[in-house]
Amino acid sequence: MAEKMENNNQFTFEISLNILNHLGRNLYRSFVTVLGEAISNAWDADAQNVYLYINRGKNSFMIKDDGIGMSRDDFQNKFLKIGYSKRKDGKVKSDRERPYIGRKGIGKLALLSCADKISVISKTADGDYVGGIIDNSGLDNAIENDLTPDEYKLEGVDLSVFGQYIDNHRHGTLIYFENIKEGINKSPDYLKKLIALYFRFSLIDNSFNIFLDDEKITAGHLKDLAQNTEFLWKINGYDDPYIRDQLTRLKEDKTITLKNNFTGFIASVEKPRNLKVISTEERVSIDLFANGRLREKDILKYIPSARVVENYLYGQIHYNELDDEKDRFSSSREGIVEGDPKFINLLESLKENVLNEIINDWDKWRVKHRKPGDSDNNRITLKERKSLELYHTVAGEYIPPEGSENKEKIDDWVNKLADDAKYNFSSYAECFTSENLVRKYIEEKSVALSKKAKSEIQKMREREVANKKKCNSNIDIRQKDSDLSYLDMTGLANIADKQRGSQTCLPSDAKEYKPVRDALMHTALLTDMAKRKLTTIYDNIRGRIKTLLSSNE
Repeated sequence: MAEKMENNNQFTFEISLNILNHLGRNLYRSFVTVLGEAISNAWDADAQNVYLYINRGKNSFMIKDDGIGMSRDDFQNKFLKIGYSKRKDGKVKSDRERPYIGRKGIGKLALLSCADKISVISKTADGDYVGGIIDNSGLDNAIENDLTPDEYKLEGVDLSVFGQYIDNHRHGTLIYFENIKEGINKSPDYLKKLIALYFRFSLIDNSFNIFLDDEKITAGHLKDLAQNTEFLWKINGYDDPYIRDQLTRLKEDKTITLKNNFTGFIASVEKPRNLKVISTEERVSIDLFANGRLREKDILKYIPSARVVENYLYGQIHYNELDDEKDRFSSSREGIVEGDPKFINLLESLKENVLNEIINDWDKWRVKHRKPGDSDNNRITLKERKSLELYHTVAGEYIPPEGSENKEKIDDWVNKLADDAKYNFSSYAECFTSENLVRKYIEEKSVALSKKAKSEIQKMREREVANKKKCNSNIDIRQKDSDLSYLDMTGLANIADKQRGSQTCLPSDAKEYKPVRDALMHTALLTDMAKRKLTTIYDNIRGRIKTLLSSNE
């Protein structure tokens, strides 16, 4: 049976056209925002399915839903009445008990202003289609000529414009947008990811589905993001299909329990570039939702920590109490009204009770999993941090690839050596630095070598020659054929102290230093007592070498 269309030549806006213009027909800045308004309308109309059809070649798109639809009276007195709110008389939920998204009644401005021409048709379960065409060029002329709403009547709609999309459409609304003003410059894959990220109504009601070009949008469209996610913090037991079904490669996760009424999650990716959406400048961020609708993108901009971890984080905070009897949202639908006290309290709680904990966890987990952490976190010293980074870089070359038989065992060995490496690597660096600086000092001062030192040097040279013969090697080993390069701290300390007239006490420290230093140079794992001994002695040696080097004698 052919679909029918009611005579709609009498439909008019219920607002001064000039006021309509000043309210902001260009209020909504992005195509994604327009999609959001259309999806929100379908949600409020109790639709179970909303379909988006994008035609980039024709710069047009269509949205179709199976909601309750509009009668002739609804279309005239609700849809075309700018400022009409579904929440009048205190009603905040639909017949399906969905919390209403619409509030001000001006959201339709996004739909009415984003294209040159918009065709709208809608029908209830027992009615025929009603609707009209909003031609923005005609509306511009009407505004310029100061016409009244009664003088500017919507054009009638030819149902053939909607083609096959009205087949078997029992009730609901269809809107066709011709010649999108800013153009549809995003690929379908990009739009699917953004819809999956930002339109989370299905988390509230499993019966609400969004389709783009007949493909259902699911958490699976965020697979790339999920696979590059390594850490997760859930707030107040939050759970959703993305967390359950996609975050299957987590290295660490944790639940943060608060007394506050908001929920959500914050996650960390392996590299900051993993937050970019399909090679664009769009970055996934920590966003604020109320009743499934995105209300504020990137809320970290209000509570910056200036810590490196911020470059790795994304997530969602769901705070339905923001959508209460007070209107807290800006007219553009792209943010919270500045200074809103409930929003400020939320930010303070996030900063004090969530982000501070995440900052510390992130650094621990990154270091644990052999990645650079937060160098500004003073839970370990900078020397220990850099030692661990060097160790993990070196040790990483020994770890077998994924799927190898011994990978788990080697991983365990490497992890168990990490604490010792943190100490040994930094201690070796201290030995290397201090001994070579003393050599430079002795060379600069041209200090004569003692008989004992010359004898020790000769023994070391002979031992080196013998060892090279054993391995049939004739390469030069030491960078400089210098006698000093054969002496350790004990021999060097005696020579340097002789120059100073026994004022630095280096030799006595060097004697205590030698046995632990030699064990360290042979890559032995030191006892805790030996570590404390070496640290104490080296503190003394460092001070004496600094005195030595700062002297003008």
